[in-house]
Amino acid sequence: MATQITGSMLYDLVQCPHRVTMDLFGDPSERDEISPFVQLLWEKGSKYEKKVIASLSIPFLDLSPYEDKEKELRTTDAMMHGEPLIYGGRIMDKDLLGNPDLLRKQGNGYVAGDIKSGSGMEGNESDDDDNGKPKKHYAVQIALYTDILEQKGMSAGRKPFIWDIHGKELVYDLDAMQGIKNPYTLWSLYKTILNSARAITNHSFRTTPAYSSGLCKNCHWYTACMTQLKEQDDLTLLPDLGRTKRDTMFNEVATVSAFAKVDISRYILNAKKTIFDRIGPDSLAKFHIRAQLVKQVNPKPFLTQSISLPYADKEVFFDIETDPMRDFCYLHGFVERNNGDNNSEKYVAFFTNDTSQQEEERAFKEAWQYINDMQPCMTYYYSKYERTIWRKLREKYPSVCDSAALEALFDPRKLVDLYSDVVKKATEWPTQDYSIKTLAKYLGFVWRDLHPSGAASIEWFDRWIETGDTAIKQRILEYNEDDCRATRVLLDGIRAM
Repeated sequence: MATQITGSMLYDLVQCPHRVTMDLFGDPSERDEISPFVQLLWEKGSKYEKKVIASLSIPFLDLSPYEDKEKELRTTDAMMHGEPLIYGGRIMDKDLLGNPDLLRKQGNGYVAGDIKSGSGMEGNESDDDDNGKPKKHYAVQIALYTDILEQKGMSAGRKPFIWDIHGKELVYDLDAMQGIKNPYTLWSLYKTILNSARAITNHSFRTTPAYSSGLCKNCHWYTACMTQLKEQDDLTLLPDLGRTKRDTMFNEVATVSAFAKVDISRYILNAKKTIFDRIGPDSLAKFHIRAQLVKQVNPKPFLTQSISLPYADKEVFFDIETDPMRDFCYLHGFVERNNGDNNSEKYVAFFTNDTSQQEEERAFKEAWQYINDMQPCMTYYYSKYERTIWRKLREKYPSVCDSAALEALFDPRKLVDLYSDVVKKATEWPTQDYSIKTLAKYLGFVWRDLHPSGAASIEWFDRWIETGDTAIKQRILEYNEDDCRATRVLLDGIRAM
């Protein structure tokens, strides 16, 4: 019997094809323990789904208590009898298996929907989803349900829906064109992903691991994949050289060592093109420099261009903590330093007492007042995230400050984004990514917590909200303080170059 293709399999495949391979065929003894953060995501998703269903004011048929074949038979029977709304159903056709949260009668057929504990649109965790784009990993799941309904002759069209964390119903038009430079439909994306899933299950498509700093670290195959990647000297161990670029280059240059030794002029066609699709000469040269750097006997980071990081009597290092599941900013942390003296450092934090909007506004207002009272000073943060969140908070709580004042505060002559404006533009490091954790650890900084990460902080915050345990709150504060200090360590490290 062929392996059944499920929505969760397609969801994972969009983000990492090799995870699907490992889940199907990997050695279970090589799996890492599920991280507390991932467990929290599962728990939050389940709780939110139950909350949404409990709040429904319209009647529905609840099939969630049933299992497998009986659930499938009851779902088919319910649709044959025209049940208006079905919760927790199960539908199947050949090798396709779907467990849609909802099946809603529409005309002579049904549309499927899923309940998600996140924003329904890509790159938009605010209440305004109108300008976002459908999430591909959500789209392939509900497209699978739609495909099964079509095969069974019970589909009401290719417009399934997502009920998201903001209480919005978002229709995913699977036949609508997406993108500008490379237009496609969500349905064509689904078919491509489905074909890949089938190829993986029947062993006609061999996947390989690839490193991604944003996706890998919470995966239960992280250790196994990293071991293989290092053994193979894989190109994705170079910063920003991901799976697609690696696969494009593989037939010509398969390892970091080989790449470091090769004369890249042989791959350059003209001033704008190389033989590698979507890798220009400048990008190729950048990756080549990184390969050569990491293969040196005693590699050291270096500047690629001159930079100006002026010394100031007062310096502030800024880091925030947010819970994207609640769309909530719960901590604004700052470390002050006077006259470049690390012994003068002082940590200042503005922490919410609960998850109410009143507390979020209070913490933002106090943080805003603090940073303005500190002027004149130089402030440093890492990545555009802090500015993005403060812009969202300003829109949410306009009485705190106006837009002009916020933009004036984030003038790069006063607030410096070390990641976007310095590390990415003007430095090279012998590391596999440029996260603050990686670079500060490279420079010798040690976090007090044994497992520091933004994801972990979110899980700790959730437990603090549930328990009120002051030890958990202190753990969050120490982690945030260390993040601020790590930013200072990085600034000093770059100056030392």
